[in-house]
Amino acid sequence: MIDNSTFGNRTALFHTFGCKLNFAETSTVARIFASRGIRRVQRGETPDIVVVNTCSVTEESDKKCRQAIRSYARRYPDAAILVTGCYAQLKSDEVATLPGVAIVAGSDRKLDLADYLDRWLEDHEPVTLVTPTKDIRRFSPSCSRGDRTRYFLKVQDGCDYFCTYCTIPFARGRSRSGTIDELVAQAREVAQNGGKEIVITGVNIGDFGKGREDTFFDLIRAFDEVDGIERYRISSIEPNLLTDEMIAWVAQSKRFMPHFHLPLQCGDDDVLKLMRRHYSTELFRHRIEEIRRLIPDAFIGVDLIVGARGETEERFERSREFVDSLDISRLHVFPYSERPGTRALTIDHVVDQAEKHRRTRVMLDLSERKLDDFAARYVGQIRPVLVEHRRPGADHMSGFTDNYLKVNVPLDASLANKIVNVRITGGNGEEMTGEYVG
Repeated sequence: MIDNSTFGNRTALFHTFGCKLNFAETSTVARIFASRGIRRVQRGETPDIVVVNTCSVTEESDKKCRQAIRSYARRYPDAAILVTGCYAQLKSDEVATLPGVAIVAGSDRKLDLADYLDRWLEDHEPVTLVTPTKDIRRFSPSCSRGDRTRYFLKVQDGCDYFCTYCTIPFARGRSRSGTIDELVAQAREVAQNGGKEIVITGVNIGDFGKGREDTFFDLIRAFDEVDGIERYRISSIEPNLLTDEMIAWVAQSKRFMPHFHLPLQCGDDDVLKLMRRHYSTELFRHRIEEIRRLIPDAFIGVDLIVGARGETEERFERSREFVDSLDISRLHVFPYSERPGTRALTIDHVVDQAEKHRRTRVMLDLSERKLDDFAARYVGQIRPVLVEHRRPGADHMSGFTDNYLKVNVPLDASLANKIVNVRITGGNGEEMTGEYVG
């Protein structure tokens, strides 16, 4: 085990599971560690500390987190393993029994990990610090750099919706958010650091400002005034919280990209009611049609759960037909996972694993077709692409168009982190090819 001396010259390995929100928070933890003299481990080095930021959105997520922790304990038997995140919040007792675990910190304790490590160094006694979910009130701002050019800025945390299938409100607590002033200040800092694009993230970002007079719409309008940021993307936002007014505003904004991500979860109204979602298929269709009317080139991603309790074959077929009828760009398909303590466990009609797999495949095939059809519209067109830095060993560079198509372009290191015009020459929805123009 690491000894009781100061933090200086120690190394840490960071492993993040789950959502972009987790990645933003891990990045902030790493910066706090760096301020204490703990640097990221380099290739070939053995870490003194391993930080695992966990996810618990499905049973499979829990399993992957456990496997990773056990693997790190075997590979680095002298390292202190610090576990935080949703799995740590929901199953802290279980996490504490895993080999090598020195600290278990709940969802709202991530930014205190360095302090807890200091405490642990004094006596090497395991530390478990988990706030009861009902008492989580703290908002911890976080921002991370991802994909070499884009930044992910956390603006909100927690959720008050309590959908019957979901444990996130139990893992993250009630909805809370930062202030517009502090978030705008973070966006300005990104600009000062050379960042060109910010993805706005959170658990339920449309709920920003709940309990105050300011709203998510107020926030994005404030972001639009920050000089130096050329692109913003709105991450997943509930369809009942994305208003027609917001869509119209994004349509005329120079900085907010034509890109939306909406969770549908099921295209059948009976199942939506069982899930306790806050919208109908009629409202969802209206949102999609309004986006297409005002922003024809927008990329529209949609989340979908298949095989949920109560999703009979007839209801699944209605869902498939509804999704097929929508002019969307891509589906993110998730097979339903049973979660202890959720109300979904009281719903009749359980879909077996083989049928879940079949339904997942059906929806993935539908997604692939829609994505290829969307991408094909832009072959021959010129679109602005934010070019990412060259990947090690790659013979080309890549980036995303304003409407979120990934495009491979010829190698030119001088264009990294710059927005350039690219003519799309071919490819499919997963990966296009292009050439520089002008």
